[in-house]
Amino acid sequence: MTRGKERQRSAPSAGRKAVAAVTDTVVIEVVDRQRRVKLGSGWLERLIRKALRAEKVTAAEVSVLLCDDRRIARLHDEWMGDPTPTDVITFDLSDPAEMPGGDGVLRGDLVVSTETAVRMAKEVGSTPRLETAYYVIHGILHLTGHDDLSPGPRRRMRRRERTLMGALGLPAPPRPAGGSKARGGGGGR
Repeated sequence: MTRGKERQRSAPSAGRKAVAAVTDTVVIEVVDRQRRVKLGSGWLERLIRKALRAEKVTAAEVSVLLCDDRRIARLHDEWMGDPTPTDVITFDLSDPAEMPGGDGVLRGDLVVSTETAVRMAKEVGSTPRLETAYYVIHGILHLTGHDDLSPGPRRRMRRRERTLMGALGLPAPPRPAGGSKARGGGGGR
């Protein structure tokens, strides 16, 4: 792998492309297995890289799977016992022993339903692209230690989401500051 260059490889079975970008110590892979929202893996990779930088993460390996409700519902059921579709599921793969003071490598997988993004965008007056960006930001914040399981941490996480979206040049998600935990059929972590 060449440092600072993008490499492309074929994604298995679906014939869609996976893109992994390597710059310094941040590796991002986007696998697009959906047809509802045209995002461009380069745009999403840049968004993730900027979000990680804003969260002061200098070493990371993050993959994002863009999928439909059927696939995310299957994963939601398998990993969380909830058979309904959700917006984003975050798999934190970091080894806590490697993360003293944030010095280790942040590792994680995000699974994002663009079908939920399309549905929720209509409901809240947003666009599917911005809704998907919000789900990715939400997942990144979970990877960096934010939580939304109880009211206090949820309010702090929502504030950070709005701040981070603004810092990335995106409008704040059209939701109340405290927001409910369920954004798209069930909270995903």
